[in-house]
Amino acid sequence: MCEGRQAGEVSPPYFLRYLCVCGVWCSDKGAASHASSACCSIQSAHCSPASTPRKGALSEDSAMNNPIPSNLKSEAKKAAKILREFTEISSRNGPDIIIPAHVIAKAQGLAILSVIKAGFLVTARGGSGIVLARLPTGAWSAPSAIGIAGLGGGFEIGIEVSDLVVILNHRRAVEAFAKGGNLTLGGNFTVAIGPLGRNLEGDVAIRSSAAVYTYCKSRGLFAGISLEGSGLIERKETNRKFYCQDDIRAYDILFGEVHRPAQAEELYEILDSFTEKYEHAEQSNNLRKAAKEQKKQASKEAKSNRPRSYPAANKTDGNYRGDYITATAIYPFEGLQPGDLPFQAGDKITVITKTDSQYDWWEGKIRGNIGIFPANYVMLN
Repeated sequence: MCEGRQAGEVSPPYFLRYLCVCGVWCSDKGAASHASSACCSIQSAHCSPASTPRKGALSEDSAMNNPIPSNLKSEAKKAAKILREFTEISSRNGPDIIIPAHVIAKAQGLAILSVIKAGFLVTARGGSGIVLARLPTGAWSAPSAIGIAGLGGGFEIGIEVSDLVVILNHRRAVEAFAKGGNLTLGGNFTVAIGPLGRNLEGDVAIRSSAAVYTYCKSRGLFAGISLEGSGLIERKETNRKFYCQDDIRAYDILFGEVHRPAQAEELYEILDSFTEKYEHAEQSNNLRKAAKEQKKQASKEAKSNRPRSYPAANKTDGNYRGDYITATAIYPFEGLQPGDLPFQAGDKITVITKTDSQYDWWEGKIRGNIGIFPANYVMLN
């Protein structure tokens, strides 16, 4: 039966999928999660010799995700968890150390993986995850299962599991993977560590030419990672089992020939939220720019109509009998020349002399000071 159409959980055909409480890789989820006081490797024949020591139990919500290849449903669930950890503000992630919403909202493709790195003189890297592409409609495609593999130099000893988010900024990077079934990072596509946080203008300007951004977390913290020479590889058999099509290819999945599966709905909800955050931020930014431009234009018009001296006529109806109209400052005015009336936003101004145009200079009084001010900086009460 096809994985993508089953209602229940499918037992993975892969050996040693779960990390046991005693720190060994295990093929039995029950033994890994509910061991007695004795070591579960003694309790169960499903466990292997220890390979990745870890203190305490490993739940599905723990910081380390499983890099062992799994079925596509599990990979989509893992991807949603990883993406949330990379983008939500928490005790570890402040607002300046998360992937910015606009980076994902403007991405043409996205790969989310767990990677295990083992080294002794030569470093080997491998892992599994999924890749998605942006469709012409702006929506995200169905996920395609992928693996990552690569070798590196340097004197490194040990084993480390990391989570990885790869942002494909250019459409040609997505097409190269979709048409060829693999993508070598650092080959024809420049790779850079992606920007973090809110203050992005300088950072993005430096990296704007990068076809690929990478984000890596090791032990819950952001870390640099070199992926030069690593390859993203299509897992054809996993896709075939999930989508129930013998001849399905990454091209069909990423270019919209396959419907988005319900099993990945949690992932799509997270991805769609980035578009909403980006659009909201963009709208707020445009409003700020418009207000700034309007203020600048109003200031220019006010300067062009600036009188050489105080208005000598057109007193308010109250004249000097103490019943002048008042206005509230909506912008601060510092005063440009002697005789100006400076004020701050929110100040109450008594209008002594006004004209029919609010793009003019009026005379007013505040805190015992009398002077003229641009009328478009205030709102009549």
